[in-house]
Amino acid sequence: MRLIQAGLLALLLFCCGAPASADVAVPALTGRVVDQTGTLSSSDQAELSRKLADFETRKGSQIAVLIVPTTQPESIEQFSIRVAEAWKIGRKKVDDGAILLVAKNDRKLRIEVGYGLEGALTDATTKRIIDEVIAPRFKSGDFAGGITAGAERMIKVIDGEPLPAPAAKSEWSGNSDVFEQMFEYAPFLLFGAVFFGSILRTVLGRLLGSLAFGGLITLGMWVVLSSFPVALLLGVIAGIVSLIGDAFGSSGGGGSSRSSGGSWSSGSSSSSSSGSFSGGGGSFGGGGASGSW
Repeated sequence: MRLIQAGLLALLLFCCGAPASADVAVPALTGRVVDQTGTLSSSDQAELSRKLADFETRKGSQIAVLIVPTTQPESIEQFSIRVAEAWKIGRKKVDDGAILLVAKNDRKLRIEVGYGLEGALTDATTKRIIDEVIAPRFKSGDFAGGITAGAERMIKVIDGEPLPAPAAKSEWSGNSDVFEQMFEYAPFLLFGAVFFGSILRTVLGRLLGSLAFGGLITLGMWVVLSSFPVALLLGVIAGIVSLIGDAFGSSGGGGSSRSSGGSWSSGSSSSSSSGSFSGGGGSFGGGGASGSW
């Protein structure tokens, strides 16, 4: 009996304590600047995003800014590394990403540094950027100025670090995630071509129906993947499969194929004016520094 009572008491304590210890969810990466507090104006965000985008184009490294109300019950260091692991800022195997995180209500901030930048953005250097560049402006209420000045100083330091040149980007090779999603959607496209495509073939005729189906797939994948060449390729493949769909069965019903869950890399939030943006696969190990104001 005592064992049962002890078990019930332990369960009650766990249930009561669990909600209080819930961690803050990592925000979706909707752009180079993600502000969950409304601290930055839309023009401030647009200008900062432009500077960070220009820097990435020129240097290859990625810098992201995140402003949240609080990281409690976690420390800012714990929350920051979770963000870094989720966002994967910086190039894969180069690991040249950095995140400027501000917890406004906690009056704390941190610069999280990827492995590849730890030689330039050392713990001492990031601490000086926080204490000498960002925090004084925060104390006077100039959050936009502090964040912009801090990001500019980070850019200046990284510019002095020898890093691999940014790869020449094209719409075909700009983001490997797009091609991964191509294969992810392939089974749904095949299903749609055989079954949903048969409806269009019946209504419009075999050739015209297949062309219409391919066009619809191209338009839909363009919206989802934010890459017209890749979407066009998928549309052509879908149209061809639909054209020969009768070989798989001409009695296909009216099943519909629906793409869902668009990529987090194609941000459409007001916190981003940078269009499509994603982390490049960079890794972090806890380098950087924290501070307060």
